Amino acid sequence: MGIFSRFTDIVNSNINSILDKAEEPEKLVRLMIQEMEDTLVEVRSTAARAIADRKEISRTLNGLDQEARDWQAKAELALDKNREDLAKLALAEKSRVAAAADALRTQHKTIGEGLDKLNDDVVRLEEKLVDAKTRQQAIFARHQTASRRLEVRKRLHSVRIDDALIRFEQFERRIDDIEANVESYDLGGKKNLKDEFSELETEDAVAKELRELKSKRAEQKRGGNEPT
Repeated sequence: MGIFSRFTDIVNSNINSILDKAEEPEKLVRLMIQEMEDTLVEVRSTAARAIADRKEISRTLNGLDQEARDWQAKAELALDKNREDLAKLALAEKSRVAAAADALRTQHKTIGEGLDKLNDDVVRLEEKLVDAKTRQQAIFARHQTASRRLEVRKRLHSVRIDDALIRFEQFERRIDDIEANVESYDLGGKKNLKDEFSELETEDAVAKELRELKSKRAEQKRGGNEPT
């Protein structure tokens, strides 16, 4: 991939979109930052050569402009000396020099426009580089947290934990069986002193309630037989 093709891809890239699709964001961020830094170095080197070329063209243009003025002066001198033939030759040389200068001016303008656009792109790339470096630590932290959560989830869904839960359930069932066996020994067993007193208290309460109910019913019957 050429330097300017790669440079354009980076400048026009959406960092967030790239990171969202990445399987290894930490590695991708490092590679992206390294790619941006390498590209900036290459682009600046290319720009430096273009600037040097433009300066050289400027010096050459100054020389051609001076040469054109010299041929103009020679043509005028030839005419003053009645040497029209030499004047024509001098003007022909001036025209040749002027054509070369025009070509160089076009080249100089093209290089200048390219440098202006390149400068704008470098500014954009530097902004993306700063953005990537700013996000780097946050991305690393998010990735580590997500990886830890994923590991925990994997362990929670592992066969070992499922087996452990099954063993717990088996232990609980065994305890239930033991408790049931203990309770079975109490069935039909001899009552203790506390149980016997409890039954006596219950019998007294029932007998008292029965007497009160009989008395209440007798009063109701007597009241019903009285003449109105």
